Amino acid sequence: MTSIFEIEIGFLSISIWDILDVLIVGYLIYRVYLLLRGSIAFNIFVGVVMLYVVGWLVSLLKMDLLSSILNQFINVGFIIIIIIFQPEVRRFLLLLGNTTLGGRSNVLSRWLAKNLEPRPGDHQTAQQEIKSAVLRMSKEKTGALIVFSKKQELEAIGHSAVLLEANIGQLLLISIFQKESPLHDGAVVIGKGKIMAAGCILPVSESAQLPKSAGLRHRAGLGIAERTNAAAIIVSEETGSISFAEDGKIEFALSEARLNEIIFKLPV
Repeated sequence: MTSIFEIEIGFLSISIWDILDVLIVGYLIYRVYLLLRGSIAFNIFVGVVMLYVVGWLVSLLKMDLLSSILNQFINVGFIIIIIIFQPEVRRFLLLLGNTTLGGRSNVLSRWLAKNLEPRPGDHQTAQQEIKSAVLRMSKEKTGALIVFSKKQELEAIGHSAVLLEANIGQLLLISIFQKESPLHDGAVVIGKGKIMAAGCILPVSESAQLPKSAGLRHRAGLGIAERTNAAAIIVSEETGSISFAEDGKIEFALSEARLNEIIFKLPV
């Protein structure tokens, strides 16, 4: 007797749980691909998959000596993968956590703190201040790295930082990144309508999508975008060009119109 949750295709019996199983595995593989695409880690991942495929083939062909050697690597393969792909695994788990809990927590926070949210005018003023600061630093070729924190705790953004929690202002941002400032080499973190911290030291990216001429600011901006769901605006000290990093990708040479579009979508 066939259940309402089963489908008969010839001699095969497929249940709704089989379909759900395939869809979930397919989604997880797709998310892994998005996380690794364009990075050195993707080549390493392909190598690990090939190792497992070769191990399966030599085992099937009864090549005992080669099979025993490969099995030594395969037996500890999971631990090796965790060590090599630690940043990607962390970002993947963070993505899952934000996807499953983000919507519910956002609804709850809006319900509990509706009257505490910044007024639209204040929000737009902060965005305009950031835009003006970035354009001025670009014109004056002042290197800058501004990180926009979404749901990350400050400890996850930088290994070391000077806490500020100051109002967002053009002059303050520009003064932080002046060469005479002791904080100019680090990143500024913006979140909750405030300049939360300055002088943050960020992890650098080893992505192949970065040109060899990319400096530490670009590598740090992309690095934080690879490891967390934060976004970053980078101003080049050499050329004054503006770049934007988010979701493990980086966009170079932003126009003023594109910068305006990005800033007014960011969680300031």
